[in-house]
Amino acid sequence: MHRAVLKGRGDFAEWRHRARAFLIAGIEPQAIDWQDASMEAGLFGSEETPLPPPAEGNAIPVPAAFIDLATAVVCHSDPGRFDLLYRLLWRLARERELLQVRADEEVARARLMEKSVRRDSHKMTAFVRFREIALPAAARRSFVAWFEPDHHIVARTAPFFQRRFNDMDWVIATPRGTAAWDGDRLTLSDEPAVKPEISDDADELWRTYYANIFNPARLKVKAMQAEMPKKYWKNLPEASLIPGLIADAEARVLAMAKRQASEPLAFHDRLQAAARAAPIEPLPPAGTLEALRTEARGCTRCPLHCKATQTVFGEGPENAAVMFVGEQPGDQEDLAGRPFIGPAGKVFDAAITEAGLDRRRLYVTNAVKHFKYEPRGKRRIHQKPNMGEVQQCRWWLAREIDLIRPKLVVALGATAYAALTDGREKLGDVRGRAMTLDTNRLLFVTVHPSYLLRIPDARKSQDENRRFVADLAVVGDLMRGLASSQEKSMAG
Repeated sequence: MHRAVLKGRGDFAEWRHRARAFLIAGIEPQAIDWQDASMEAGLFGSEETPLPPPAEGNAIPVPAAFIDLATAVVCHSDPGRFDLLYRLLWRLARERELLQVRADEEVARARLMEKSVRRDSHKMTAFVRFREIALPAAARRSFVAWFEPDHHIVARTAPFFQRRFNDMDWVIATPRGTAAWDGDRLTLSDEPAVKPEISDDADELWRTYYANIFNPARLKVKAMQAEMPKKYWKNLPEASLIPGLIADAEARVLAMAKRQASEPLAFHDRLQAAARAAPIEPLPPAGTLEALRTEARGCTRCPLHCKATQTVFGEGPENAAVMFVGEQPGDQEDLAGRPFIGPAGKVFDAAITEAGLDRRRLYVTNAVKHFKYEPRGKRRIHQKPNMGEVQQCRWWLAREIDLIRPKLVVALGATAYAALTDGREKLGDVRGRAMTLDTNRLLFVTVHPSYLLRIPDARKSQDENRRFVADLAVVGDLMRGLASSQEKSMAG
């Protein structure tokens, strides 16, 4: 039986030197007793079997993936890691694709070790907390940190701290070794360190920061503990707050909900305050489009008005022959109070121009007059209105049609089509053809321009844009046909 005794501090070169000698000598895995001197069991009776150094030039080719795997696995604290790696190395000489067999028991075990080491390294970069110390005659600020890793990862992870904290002197002490940086040289030691008992003003800053970023509405204790396991808490200054923050989470969520009901978004509040401060103008004549627009400003027919900034009514000539109906206003339309001026509006303008239409001659509106959204941080994410909200808003759309009296109504998207007809057909089944809306006008259906913005494939996006322009060109032909029929009717 051959015996190999390693210090076992995560030094890949140490294992590689012995493994290479054994492999060249043809020593089978079961004939080698790998011992980890860092483990208590390796302190007694651990004389190493001497081996002649490998002959020069006897290179042993192995896949690059094995080197990456082995450099991580040797850092693991499992005393069987050296034997496992040699078994894989021995088999790779005969099974070149071995590492691709994920179901292999030894490969799977090594992968789990690799994952554990990488996770431990990640946790070290996340949970090291430096405390400043005063050193006599020190030219730069000096810091000390204490961390308790599961594996021998100090040497593996220290270069990260060298790159990130290059402008200060620091020491990271652990029970598995120490790393130190003095501005010129990174020094590593594999001797166990003693935990320093120090604190500084930054501890309170960490607590203040953590208390302010803690969101009780998104609290998931198991997920939080998976990312910040309890074993790290004793060395994190902010961890002392966690039990109290968890205990108070429900009460804080209720308080946030109460504030949300009475405190509108800042921009929302400013716009509505400006509207209240505006001088009162005389009411427009009853039965006019302007009177309907004024009435719609105070619409409370559905709950969407609660969060929207304002009603976004249609705009265009009062005698427009063609009316375009979209789904609902977006973020920019909600702030400006005008339809189709955001990203989808820009696509719409470009397409109608290419199709030979003049927006100044068109009436443009939406099936729903208030912006429905979900707040995410500072952003407002569009949400599709449900059929109940569409039905509540049909009253305004029907009044617009009665006052404009268009000869052709163009539905942009499925929501607009449903609002105009109660139709349940798929959009693709009715797109691109004219149909009768009522006795006095036609209906034409195409996609909403926002659909074109959501197509990830560039070629498909170009094809769909061309198809949309072609649909609008058909709208132009229908407009001219309706105008010609009206002239003939008047001439007759």
